[in-house]
Amino acid sequence: MNDRPLGVFDSGLGGLSVVRALWHHLPSESIVYFGDTGRFPYGTRSPEVIRRFSRQNAAFLLERQCKAVVVACNTASAHALRDLQEHLSVPVVGVVEPGVEAALAAHHGGRLGLLATSGTVASGAYENALKARRPDLDLVSIAAPLFVALVEEGWTNTPATELIAREYTKGFAPGPFDAVILGCTHFPLLRPVLSKVLGSGVSLVDAAEATAAKVATVLRETRLERAGGTPRHEYYVSDGPEKFETLGPLFLGTHVEEARVVHIENY
Repeated sequence: MNDRPLGVFDSGLGGLSVVRALWHHLPSESIVYFGDTGRFPYGTRSPEVIRRFSRQNAAFLLERQCKAVVVACNTASAHALRDLQEHLSVPVVGVVEPGVEAALAAHHGGRLGLLATSGTVASGAYENALKARRPDLDLVSIAAPLFVALVEEGWTNTPATELIAREYTKGFAPGPFDAVILGCTHFPLLRPVLSKVLGSGVSLVDAAEATAAKVATVLRETRLERAGGTPRHEYYVSDGPEKFETLGPLFLGTHVEEARVVHIENY
């Protein structure tokens, strides 16, 4: 049994949706979460900056004795995952590959769509991973950066949100589409609006559950899983702990314990 915690980082609050899925798949595991709220968002940053931020985030988690690192940010997974896997001494799991696997499972011959931040779309991470498995796949990618701000404001199901969603998803017409990948950890909170706009016949692929299942497999294979006991969870941010504590329940579905501030630039 390995009692060390799992480390999870994201550019802000969205990665808490991955934490929620980890609770479901790995209820005994303790989790240390870091949200880089002071440097949010990552979607408009250069790849070099994202890699630097990701290395600092991971260094903090390793200082907290984390036995594995989950990159719960699509943009960081797209630009920094390989770098982290090559340089860290612990297993590192991102959200892109599990999301791709879930999307292919939902694919039945139609087109696939991707909604993500500008950085994730520009990276080509989803397109490259999908085409490596299915060269003939028809993928339509749309950058939807305003979705992140809407979720951060708590506007997950408002008339204004629906109007913006309809404007963004015009690029998916004409169909048919099997599924649309929600390529940002904020976007699953917009599921009711997106289901209404895209129609019930389109599956919305959330990488959080697939990522949690992947982490469970990795811990089992590396014999790092915790067999039982009561987990302890810690939350850290680089700025704005009050906002984190207020909005965190939107992602977790429960009260967020105290979030402590970390001077992440020191790592």
